[in-house]
Amino acid sequence: MPEDRTTAVIGTDGLDALIRVLAEGGRTVIGPTVRDGAIVLAEIAGGDELPYGWGVELEAGHYRLRPREDGAAFAHSAGPQSWKTYLHPQRERQWTADREADGAMTVTEDDTPPPSYAFVGVRPCDLRAIAVQDRVLSGGPHTDSRYRARRERAFLVAVECTEPGATCFCTSMGAGPAAEPGYDLALTEVVDAGGHRFWARAGSEEGASVLAGLPRRPTDGATETTARGRVAEAADRMGRSMPPVDLQILMRDTLHAERWSDVASRCLTCGNCTMACPTCFCTTAEDVTDLTGDHAERWRRWESCFDLEFSHLPGGPVRASGDSRYRQWATHKLGTWYDQFGSSGCVGCGRCIVWCPVGIDITEEAHALNEERAAGTAQGEAPS
Repeated sequence: MPEDRTTAVIGTDGLDALIRVLAEGGRTVIGPTVRDGAIVLAEIAGGDELPYGWGVELEAGHYRLRPREDGAAFAHSAGPQSWKTYLHPQRERQWTADREADGAMTVTEDDTPPPSYAFVGVRPCDLRAIAVQDRVLSGGPHTDSRYRARRERAFLVAVECTEPGATCFCTSMGAGPAAEPGYDLALTEVVDAGGHRFWARAGSEEGASVLAGLPRRPTDGATETTARGRVAEAADRMGRSMPPVDLQILMRDTLHAERWSDVASRCLTCGNCTMACPTCFCTTAEDVTDLTGDHAERWRRWESCFDLEFSHLPGGPVRASGDSRYRQWATHKLGTWYDQFGSSGCVGCGRCIVWCPVGIDITEEAHALNEERAAGTAQGEAPS
């Protein structure tokens, strides 16, 4: 009987080999590692750099590392960064312009070859976020060629969630805790009396080829059953949830709810939520010159709809108040994103909750809007 190349069980040595094989193949391997009191995404060279034995303690506006006794590598929730940092960078040069001796200007597009990334430890919520950004940045009529080039060269190693955090709500958004298609390899971590191991499945031809070259053994029923069971248990242990209603309709029906003023009284309009969000994609252009004025560059950088100047027109900003800007962000993320891209812009990762300096919780706000609508006091139509 021929060997199944699409599924296997690997140990911690196999995980280390996976990282080294990907790096030896010319890829820049990015994975979770402990740095500066957090589990962050950074370039790694081997399995020993993964956060073995570390978990996290999460709440609204609160993040702390905590040691784990089981030595698990991926039993932690989403950190402050997402893979957007690499696929859709915070700042990127688009072109340079130089004044020649005769006064003519030469404009040169920045065509730096994109890196070939391998992402190790992509959570199901982040796997969905990458799919969302794929639709936004490479699936429509206005394709971002640089994003597409980075995305086409990326190798994704997804890790299913077995221990959700207190701010996770991916089940409400249909984005986890099981990995959906879109990965090259998927891993489910199991630590029990049978040892520390990972149930691995290939999701692409390249993934199958890489898996076949790792130290591995055939999938056994006990490992697969345990892995599936822990993912199923994780679905029942989400720390947060959205109200069980159509969120697109809820946002439409509550455009003039009093709750928007309530959240505005707490919101700093700092934009942390949009920076931490794995799907927010807005950018602006920034032109810079040297002191002589003979060299200029245009850079694209992330922008936030919480910035006062985000919607600036000659007569002033369109959304001058904090409640209008928070409402724009939330109703777009949970509602009008469907109209533009056919899905929600939220994947339930909970980063916006954790990294909000005043602890505003988007799930709490959605529940409050739903309660106000049920009480008959929310207004969806603009007042006459």
